[in-house]
Amino acid sequence: MNQSYARPANNRSRNSFSNSNNRNRSNSSGGGRRYGGGGNRGGRKQGAYIDPAKFVNKVAVIAEADVFVPQHAFSDFNLSPELHRNIEARKYTQPSAIQDGSIEPILEGKDLIGLANTGTGKTAAFVIPIIERLKSIQGRPSVLIMAPTRELANQIDEEFRAFARDMRIYTALCVGGMNMYRQIQNLQRKPQVVIGTPGRLKDLIQQGALKLDRAEVLVLDEADQMLDMGFIVDIRFIVDQMPKQRQSLCFSATITPAIQTLIHDFLVDPITISVRTRDTSDHVEQDVIKANTHDEKYAVLKELLDQPEFEKVLVFGETKWGVQKLADSLSRDGHRSEAIHGNKTQPQRQRALKSFKDNQAKVMVATDVAARGLDIPNVSHVINFDQPNSYQDYVHRIGRTGRAGKKGKALTFVPRHS
Repeated sequence: MNQSYARPANNRSRNSFSNSNNRNRSNSSGGGRRYGGGGNRGGRKQGAYIDPAKFVNKVAVIAEADVFVPQHAFSDFNLSPELHRNIEARKYTQPSAIQDGSIEPILEGKDLIGLANTGTGKTAAFVIPIIERLKSIQGRPSVLIMAPTRELANQIDEEFRAFARDMRIYTALCVGGMNMYRQIQNLQRKPQVVIGTPGRLKDLIQQGALKLDRAEVLVLDEADQMLDMGFIVDIRFIVDQMPKQRQSLCFSATITPAIQTLIHDFLVDPITISVRTRDTSDHVEQDVIKANTHDEKYAVLKELLDQPEFEKVLVFGETKWGVQKLADSLSRDGHRSEAIHGNKTQPQRQRALKSFKDNQAKVMVATDVAARGLDIPNVSHVINFDQPNSYQDYVHRIGRTGRAGKKGKALTFVPRHS
């Protein structure tokens, strides 16, 4: 890392962060529930100390020998012509590792545990076989998919709609931050698939708007994140509304004791498909920037964004207030930025995400709501303006870059005394 970025800023921008003691210290995704969909009711949890050395990996190598060779082609799977056509339209040429191992057993109706790093195609691994199975499953809703964040739930919904195009398979998206009455109307149309966050799903069940007594497939996506966010009580309540005889699929980046308990309680004789590699990608070069104050960090951040190589940058902050302030300041200083956090409605968050994906905004500043599951192409850099709560959160943050075989860079601000 060029050490010039570690120097104190001599001229502080009038738009930079103040180091006020009146900062909003609420949790990073807002409302009474973290990440807009249920879970912890309390304040932001205190993060554990992370050795700054774990933020450094200066060699990013793309190894040709690591190219995955699937055992199947998509044409090998017993799928309908319509589904094959939609797969081709999505430009899926060959299965990823998690897709290669998961599609066949899901088609066979088996319970499954899928362990894979972020960005490995987990969504299509369960969406494709579920769509095929829906042709023979009666009763609506037939499938329930739970995800930890609104953005991930929305992304799953978009994938489902694309793969099920012209197949008369309908979904209902049920997440916080959006009009509940409209979601109730969508459920009254009896969609085959319900996709949502645990908090909103529980609310809809308690209001009598969502009935799951005929649902035959359960999917828990990013299960480790849902448990870490305190969703376990809501998840158990929701699953108790479903038939005991069902197919259950659990996708996770890690197997923790809590996940083991969940698997024991919810799945029956599951098979495990594990394609996990090391925690952080070899495609992501990682380094630290030493700075002690918010103003100093902001000055360095502006210097970085002035460089041509910083083409599409995802910046992570700690609080909703801080994220919005940082995005506003960067925009005023000539770097068009969007913000995603829990104080924004879901339509606002989706518009911000679309602007970033479409390269209308160069920078997206986000709380950890954007750290999991989101497929944002061609992110050149991830910058941790505020350090994450845990190393696992760090892993998922920097997993937004270095995707699809491309190189990426991750930079983390640390105090100078570290």
